[in-house]
Amino acid sequence: MVIDLSTKNKYINHPLIIPNKIEEREYQKNITKETIQDSSLVVLPTGLGKTIISLYTIAERLHNIGGKALILSPTKPLVEQHAQFFKETLNLSSDEIIALTGSISPDKRINVWKSSKLIISTPQIIQNDLLSKRIDLSDVCHITFDEAHRAVGNYAYTLIAQKYMDQCTTPHMIGITASPGGTTEKITEVRESLGIENIIVRSEDDMDVKPYIKKKNIQWYKIDLPTDLKAIRSKLIAFRRDRIEIANSLGLSLSINASKRDILEANGKLQGEIKSGNAESSTYTIISVLAEVMKINHAIELIETQGIQPLKKYLDKLYSEGTSSKGSKASKRIAEDEMFKFVYNRARTCTTEHPKFEKMRNVVCNTVKYNKNAKMIVFTNYRDTAKQVSDYLEKLDGIKPIRFVGQAHKKNDRGLSQKEQAEIIQQFKNNDYNVLVATSVAEEGLDIPATDLVLFYEPVPSEIRSIQRSGRTGRQQDGQVIVLITKDTRDEGYYWSSINKEKRMKQTLKNLKLTCSNNKPKQNQSNLSTFTKKQPSEQITHKKSNDRIPKIIVDTRETKSGVPGNLDNMDVELDIKTLEIGDYVVSDDTAIERKEVSDFVSSLIGNGEDKQKIFGQLSDLSKEYNNPILIIEGGDINTVSSNINPNAIHGALLSMSIDMGITIMYTRDKQDTANLIRILATREQFERNKSVNAHGKKSSRSVPEQQEYLISAIDGVGATSAKNLLNHFGSIANIINASEKDLMKVDLVGKSTAAKIKNISNVEYSN
Repeated sequence: MVIDLSTKNKYINHPLIIPNKIEEREYQKNITKETIQDSSLVVLPTGLGKTIISLYTIAERLHNIGGKALILSPTKPLVEQHAQFFKETLNLSSDEIIALTGSISPDKRINVWKSSKLIISTPQIIQNDLLSKRIDLSDVCHITFDEAHRAVGNYAYTLIAQKYMDQCTTPHMIGITASPGGTTEKITEVRESLGIENIIVRSEDDMDVKPYIKKKNIQWYKIDLPTDLKAIRSKLIAFRRDRIEIANSLGLSLSINASKRDILEANGKLQGEIKSGNAESSTYTIISVLAEVMKINHAIELIETQGIQPLKKYLDKLYSEGTSSKGSKASKRIAEDEMFKFVYNRARTCTTEHPKFEKMRNVVCNTVKYNKNAKMIVFTNYRDTAKQVSDYLEKLDGIKPIRFVGQAHKKNDRGLSQKEQAEIIQQFKNNDYNVLVATSVAEEGLDIPATDLVLFYEPVPSEIRSIQRSGRTGRQQDGQVIVLITKDTRDEGYYWSSINKEKRMKQTLKNLKLTCSNNKPKQNQSNLSTFTKKQPSEQITHKKSNDRIPKIIVDTRETKSGVPGNLDNMDVELDIKTLEIGDYVVSDDTAIERKEVSDFVSSLIGNGEDKQKIFGQLSDLSKEYNNPILIIEGGDINTVSSNINPNAIHGALLSMSIDMGITIMYTRDKQDTANLIRILATREQFERNKSVNAHGKKSSRSVPEQQEYLISAIDGVGATSAKNLLNHFGSIANIINASEKDLMKVDLVGKSTAAKIKNISNVEYSN
């Protein structure tokens, strides 16, 4: 029986919701009536309480059905936020509401799962425990998929939804999102991945939503590009035109004003010709020229939308790559070109800043002038711009900015851990800072408080990202959104692209909702899994033979690849754990490192650290296991990149095979990889009677290896040059203290390399 969620007071009255906690809102009550009846994809604008819909639904399912409920959110901070909210609102004891994260060991998670009524977790944890058979979903009465638009491809939501429908006789779920995607295909993929037919859509224009909407004033400011920056841009455009003409002279047919998408599509077609064996001799050269075009295109985007400082930094990077022995052919040709040298020198002497900075300053200062307690977010696409914006705002009275970026570490730019992100958000809430200068990391998945102003330093072409950014204001009070647009640049194209995509998304959702309503079956629960249940012909299965099921130990990080999901469709026992060596262990003798072919080749042509990493991984594998195996997955290894000589690839493979004793195997795709791993496990365990245990730890570098690594990290210094320098001078200290003249006495060290060594040794550190 469905409990009436209505009340004469302004708070919801329900046996499992703590009284006087949740304000009654008409649209939430109406949506919940639908979610209780059917598994649904709920699309609701940011800030209108999607979590409340989940709370209502879970309370009703637990009250009427029993069992346990599960909430999945993409990040640890969001998991902890949800856990706190449900402990404060749901009428269960605090030990029955548990947040599952990687900090709880797998063995302890088994008992926690059994004793809990509501589990809030990241999807990776649940996926790993399902694959390892530590838990099952048979007694789960409901699952909420937060940020449901992520349910595509190999994301963990897809596997969990499939397992849920396989294991539970009465599955019930909701997916909640503000922006599921702009096309019928994308939205349908999300629905099919979750096994959901019903769509519930609300917009700010719906009658039951309007009373709760705060005013959101959206403005866009158009800005002229200064003459000095236009001059640099015109040279870059001429440079790009020259490269496109070269590509066209070799047989390509590309517009002089080709967009980024046009260039990528042309490159994709050429790569397809290579894979099919129909490529002409000029194809490799054209691909390399298109790589130049993409690099120049990025430089044009920076001067148009970001300013002179980000452009200078990017041109420095191009020049450094082009003059390095490790640089790609495209980078080398760019650095040697006279037109590039002209642009490079012109940019280095340019002092004109992008007028976006002045406009941003006026907006931020005026906001604080009229509201001294105002909170603001400035969104930028690039970390470099975020730093520049933060440094710029820091000089203004009353403005306390803080840069907010993702976890990834980049060259000379350390990322923020989740703990550091949480600390910054708390400081932002406490008014220690009043401007968050953020990249895309602040768009979703973090508990960032409502703000008075959201400023787009540049538009984004994605309707999902645009909606998420704008949704950071206009929640508890009226808000303002301002978009800075440089006239006659890609800024204008990106802005209108996101606007049009958002309109299409809303219309698509309305059409799909109408279709779902017309086709809704009478007995919904029996039809919940009609979308994603695979027919036997769609998946390769292996029949049990005398109950001999091979065991495979899988590294936790491999679950994102999709291979363990394919293995789980076979008769195998998976043990998901963090492995120090290898990706898969199939016996005491045999372990496997898996690389997608593109990643494998990239590691060979990337910086020295990437190359050392893969050889280090394989070296450890070879030392610890008698049968070390490298699986290279997908495509022809010789056609992945035109920036590496096939002889270099063959040399690396020979070294791995002959010098390190690695068996190298090739597979077509993830399914083929899973089949091969299962065959290897079966052979090892049942034909050779081997047990299965992971062993070994990563090797630490010896002192000489660490010395070589440090010196080879300097631009222009390769592994051989590093050894030559260390042999000649005897220590790192002696190398650093040597003069350029003395450095040049070493074999393979020329004037340019010597200058770089001295520069990196003497230049003042600036973070």
